[in-house]
Amino acid sequence: MESTTDMADQTVTPRLIPDLWARMDKVVLTFIAIVAVLAIFDRPAVVPTLEETFEHWTSTLPFILFAVFAIGFMKATGSERLLDGAFVGRETRMIVVGALAGGLSPFCSCEVIPFVAALLAAGAPLSAVMAFWLASPLMDPAMFAITAGGISFEFAVAKTVAAIALGVAGGLTVKMFATTPVFADPLRAQPAVGGCCSAKKLKLNWRFWQEGERRRIFGRASMDNLIFLGKWLALAYLLQALLIGYVPADLIVQVVGGDGVGPIIIGALVGAPAYLNGYAAVPLISGMLEQGMSQGAAMAFVIAGGVSCIPAAVAVYALVKPRVFVAYLALALVGAIAAGLVWGMVA
Repeated sequence: MESTTDMADQTVTPRLIPDLWARMDKVVLTFIAIVAVLAIFDRPAVVPTLEETFEHWTSTLPFILFAVFAIGFMKATGSERLLDGAFVGRETRMIVVGALAGGLSPFCSCEVIPFVAALLAAGAPLSAVMAFWLASPLMDPAMFAITAGGISFEFAVAKTVAAIALGVAGGLTVKMFATTPVFADPLRAQPAVGGCCSAKKLKLNWRFWQEGERRRIFGRASMDNLIFLGKWLALAYLLQALLIGYVPADLIVQVVGGDGVGPIIIGALVGAPAYLNGYAAVPLISGMLEQGMSQGAAMAFVIAGGVSCIPAAVAVYALVKPRVFVAYLALALVGAIAAGLVWGMVA
């Protein structure tokens, strides 16, 4: 007869592997797996590739540290309070302020979900919320620092302007068509308001170092984001090294190089499904620019990819009906192409 201990072992063992897999860092595993595959197929290239990855990573380190401490400062001071009065007043004003808040605020996509759910439940117009939604995943202080260091300061400024312009244009479009079937009654019956960032909202206090709890928040947020940015950028620079080493420059030029609308449209269409992470995209775009990608296509890629990436898309899909979600994606794609065209002309 099978003992109780044996039965317990058989019950625990099947759960052991899924539990271990859930605890593993998938970004680190991906990095290790890529290096292992490279070692199998091209062993002499492993050391030079890792050296190039490390060199690019360390060159970006000052920008990473600035981004990390900026995020920690904003979390510890309770800067979310700066948005408390943004969505009041005339609708056009709310659209502009919503786009500015989205393009300049430090909030991640999961933090936006409960914030936007509360706004919509309180009766804030969808146009202003859409302006915030479209601009929010594209730029924040940390993203600006990483983009300026990884690509160029001018590209970071242009992306910031594009983010705010996309938010304003999207909000005004929703306002114009607010009474149509697409935007009428936009909310789901029971919108999900959860998020991965569920910390309570602090009162605004710029002198965070005077309180122990705020100092702990600063330290925890800084360390969490240092690990997050460090591992993603390490993976991205590894992919950049492989891209430059194994993808012919002529191929990049043929697909997304040169002048005209074609490369920009392709950049937007490819950016939407291919986007990994806003920070990880910076080295990849830098590498493709070195290989011959046009400036306009690069801008279209980061705009379309940023708005349609999984965290940003889920934040919208969790709250509104599918038709509004499709409109959100359409506005993002059109805005990305427009941003690419403008930047391609002035860059």
